[in-house]
This record gives sequence, structure tokens and C-alpha cells, in this order.
Amino acid sequence: MIKRIIADKLGQYAKQYPVITITGPRQSGKTTLARMQFPDKTYLNLELPDVRAFAQSDPRAFLNRIPDGAIIDEIQRVPDLVSYIQGMVDEKQQPGMFILTGSQQFELTNSINQSLAGRTALLRLLPFSMAELKSTYSNLDTDSLLFTGFYPRIYDKNLDPVQAQADYIATYVERDIRQLIQIKDLSVFQRFIKLCAGRSGQLLNLNNLAADTGVSHTTIREWITLLEASYIIFLLQPYHANIRKRLVKTPKLYFYDVGIMAHLLGIETRDQIMTHPLRGSLFENLVISEIIKHRFNASRNINLNFYRDSTGHEIDIIYHVADKILPIEIKSSQTFSNSFLESFYKLNTVIDSFPYGKMIVYNGDFEQNIQDIQISNLFNFISKIEQLIPS
Repeated sequence: MIKRIIADKLGQYAKQYPVITITGPRQSGKTTLARMQFPDKTYLNLELPDVRAFAQSDPRAFLNRIPDGAIIDEIQRVPDLVSYIQGMVDEKQQPGMFILTGSQQFELTNSINQSLAGRTALLRLLPFSMAELKSTYSNLDTDSLLFTGFYPRIYDKNLDPVQAQADYIATYVERDIRQLIQIKDLSVFQRFIKLCAGRSGQLLNLNNLAADTGVSHTTIREWITLLEASYIIFLLQPYHANIRKRLVKTPKLYFYDVGIMAHLLGIETRDQIMTHPLRGSLFENLVISEIIKHRFNASRNINLNFYRDSTGHEIDIIYHVADKILPIEIKSSQTFSNSFLESFYKLNTVIDSFPYGKMIVYNGDFEQNIQDIQISNLFNFISKIEQLIPS
């Protein structure tokens, strides 16, 4: 069993807060993490109809059966239960009583903010990171990661990635979406999510998506929000600062798991990755999602933007450190080229200070520093960020 990096934070917070809430996509390992960390705690799953019905019909009796607390899965299925948990933990004043998990981040966060503000620590668990996989698999390669993705079940059960990802989309994403809204024609939604995969790393254009999907602009906006809520996609916001250039105001779309993206692109074998026209987008998506996992595993918020001005000059990542930034460029090539440096030279004309330098993440093995620019391999760049930026 692969140890999750976030487990240390979970253990720390269980000594400080009466409630710990773990959110993340379905099958990211939330339940496994909680049960391994707290093997003696009662476990209750609100996905089960009888358990959910009991919690909904008589929440006080439900909680009276677990006076010492419990691990409660999919808490967003009975959001009113959170208010009763608040009363219970206020009365008992014991740390680590409840471990709550949920896979609908917006609905769950609203419920938590209303009832458990100041009483809960919030952790976000995404599928495996490269660092977690490297602890068990010594022969990881880029194309396999782009094809397979990072969902734990694929590795734990040695599943066929194509079948596992198809099942995931059908079983979880489409079912969860149907629980939240009525979709008359599921094939239209399926077309929409595949179109999203083809637009990863691009500026989000709701009108174009609506035209290509055949639904309204309003519907597309609603579906984007639902995919965000289910931890399928995230929107990377543009960088804004007091500089002279006109900057774009539209976010970019990315997937939390690159394997899901590859599946939606119709990729069925690892060998297809090497020559696929969107390989660069897959590689970029992988790097950005790894940075987000690194942030979440340290219990930090996403502090990332991208830079793009009205002339098209772009930097893939602006990594914020308080009021300072680390710009990061992402290149899928295995061969370093001096052309990789050009975006940074242009950035120097609008931003004066880079106390942490700059970074290029690429798929080659040769690592070096060129002036204040650090050239890093895909498998080493997170550790390089940790070295550059104090925790």
C-alpha cells in the first residue's frame, strides 16, 4: 500500500481540530487514507441507502450511536448532518472526533463554512502524485504516466487504464452530474467533456464550446461548474499585476488527472502518446496538476496563475510566494533548446525582480542553470521547487 504524503497533515490536524474534512475526486483514496490513519474509528458510508436514510430521518439518533465520533464517507449526501455534528463537537470538545469525506467540493465547502467554521481542518486529496508512485515504482516513464494517469485503483488492482477510466467516467462523473442536474441527452454531455479534453491548456471559450456541443452558453457554464465541483477539471486564472502590459482575463481549462484527459481524447495505447498531436498539452497538464498536488499535500491553497498579454506572450505558470513569484515554463521535448528561454527574456521587460529565479520543466535528462533559470527534469522539479522556496 502506497503511503500518502498528506497522511502526516491528517495526523497532525486530528490532534488539533475536532473535525477533519477530506475532499477530493471519487476514488482518489480518501476512505483508504482515513481508515488506515484511524483503524479503530467506526466507519459509516452515506452512499449506502439505509445508512443515509437513518442519518436523514433521525440525525440525533444517528450520532448518538457514535458518541466517540466516526469516519463518515460522502458527507455531502446528508448536508444537514453537519449542523448536528457541530453541536456534538462543541459539547464534547475532543480533537479528532470526526473524519468527514466528500467528493463534491462546492456543496460540501458551503456546508462546512456555514456550520463547522473554526472547528474543522480542510484537506484536499487528489490521486497519486509522482513522488508517491516513485516510492513503490522505480521505472516510471513519462508516456506511461500520461496514458495511465494517477488514480490509485489502477495501480492497486493492476487494472487496464482504458477500461478503468471508461468505468470511472460512466460510474462516477456521469452519475454524479445526474444527481445534481437533469441531463436529457447524456450523449451531448459526453461530447462536451471530450471537447473539454481537446481544449486543455487553452483559454476557456464558452461560446465556442456551446457551438461545438450544440447547447446554450448558459448550459456550458453550468456544466463547467459541475466538472469543477466533481474535481474533474480546474480553471487556472490569469495573472494580474500592476504592470504596463494589457493582460488577458480569461482562465485556462485543465484536468486534475491526465489519464482521464488521455482517455477522453480517445487514446487507447501508451504508444499513441508519443506521436499524439496533443502530447504537449498532456505533458503541460501533468506538470501543473503535480504542482497542485504538492500544494494540497502541504495543506496549502492553489497559488498558481498563468501570464499572457494581449500580444500572445505567455508564461505557463506564475507560482506565487507571498508577494514574490517563480515563473515556470513547461516543455514536453526531451531535447533542451535555447528557444525555451525566450519567454523569460520578454518577461524581464515587464517584471523587475525574481528572487527565486525562474524554472523550465522539460522531459529531458540534462539539468543545468543558465543565469537565474533552472532547467529541471519532470521527475525532479517538485524537489527543486522545495529547495528554492522555503516552506
